[in-house]
Amino acid sequence: MAQARRALLSVTHREGLVEFAQGLAARGFELFATDGTASFLEGKGLAVRALSELTGHGALLGGRVKTLHPAIHAGILAREDQLEELEREGYLPFDLVAVNLYAFEEAARRNAPVTEAVEALDIGGVALIRAAAKNFERVAILVRPGQYPAVLQEIEAKGEVSRETRARLAAEAFALTSAYDTAIYTYLSGQLGERLPGHLRIAQEKVQDLRYGENPPSQAAFYRDPGATGTSLADCVQLHGKELSYNNLLDLDLALRIASEFTEPTAGVIKHANPSGVALGETIDHAFRRAFDADPMAAYGCVVGLNRTVDLAAAKEMKPHFIEALLAPGYEADALELLRTKKNLRVMDAGGVLRPSSDLEHVRVHGGTLVQTSGWPPLEASSLNVVTKRAPTEDQVRDLLFAARVSKYVKSNSIVLTRENATVGIGAGQMSRVDASMLAGHKAGAKAKGSCLASDAFFPFRDGVDEAAKVGVAAILQPGGSIRDAEVIAAADEHGIAMVFSGVRMFRH
Repeated sequence: MAQARRALLSVTHREGLVEFAQGLAARGFELFATDGTASFLEGKGLAVRALSELTGHGALLGGRVKTLHPAIHAGILAREDQLEELEREGYLPFDLVAVNLYAFEEAARRNAPVTEAVEALDIGGVALIRAAAKNFERVAILVRPGQYPAVLQEIEAKGEVSRETRARLAAEAFALTSAYDTAIYTYLSGQLGERLPGHLRIAQEKVQDLRYGENPPSQAAFYRDPGATGTSLADCVQLHGKELSYNNLLDLDLALRIASEFTEPTAGVIKHANPSGVALGETIDHAFRRAFDADPMAAYGCVVGLNRTVDLAAAKEMKPHFIEALLAPGYEADALELLRTKKNLRVMDAGGVLRPSSDLEHVRVHGGTLVQTSGWPPLEASSLNVVTKRAPTEDQVRDLLFAARVSKYVKSNSIVLTRENATVGIGAGQMSRVDASMLAGHKAGAKAKGSCLASDAFFPFRDGVDEAAKVGVAAILQPGGSIRDAEVIAAADEHGIAMVFSGVRMFRH
């Protein structure tokens, strides 16, 4: 006579549970469940035994203790060679355990009060999962409804859950408990006001595998940060186009950051992890046209970020150009239809108003990870210190502040030239500031005359100012703080350039 098989069910999320329990019962499993799960299944006509039959008591302490009992954990943890001992103790073995946890992560995302969040913190469920996963040689552990159908199919086809499947399920179970513990630690350290906590814990779920990394020899994948604030690139939906690449995602991240920076209609054109053009506009199509025209040559094969819904006018403006990927908060139907005629354009929907992130920023280095808080203090006109004989006009102050907001997204050394809330020339990623000034002026051409310049860090010598003067720059914003500030200010006065100090460095390595 075949040995009886038993399943323990204790779930918060009931999706697919009835069909799963019915499938197990039909395949000879005896069903045991915690009170809430048992009541739910009995209401659907299933025969279920309550775990209290094994423990001799119901839930204790208002439900805090239900499964923390030797009758339960011994039945899960017993190896094949320990089943006789289990029988002598009067306990029953479990062959399959299905558990999912209280929604602590949801409470943490809402930044719920500690008293509320702690009540949503699962103890018994985590213990069940870890026990079953540890004993995967005999027990199958399921932690999410999406696993139910494949396990039922395998039991039907093979008569059991294979060792390979049990091992894979155990790994997924430990991934879940690891992520759960990370969410708890992150929440509690945040409640203590620790922006940079004593321990760095990262638990992210794979969104997708990528064809390759930055270059073909590398393997790559994209992972979701469950605690991310603001609009998440991982939650954007691809509506059209080829598969996303590693480099597409890097550029889309910057496009999202720039588009989220401004409240006015804004377009950012990105090439190789730097903006080639950023502009505000009266409408989103106007903003795109101005951003693209800032450097049409560099914009070939670009990634575009917009902070308004794409309408037909914007789609028509973009259609003639070779754009690798486009990200926006939404698309009107006729605009999306037109964009879909471009076979290779990857169209990403961010799903609503773009919200900037305030997350910690992580950079992997050899042997460790660098972590910093994100962002810079906002620059205001009132915080600028005029250091030259000539003060900038009101319009120039506006353009200087716009240039500074763009500069913080440009790789250092960076120089950004702007006119009327649009970039006209960008010098990015240069090893010296004078080279960045020369490049920005070269890119701007005739449009540099009368432009405003923002530098992400101080000018160490006057040569950068001299280069700006050659192309007709009218006003400069820089942090100040060089030992040669007096020399640099004198150069600006010599050329009749207005200069302000912000006191804020904005390096982006």
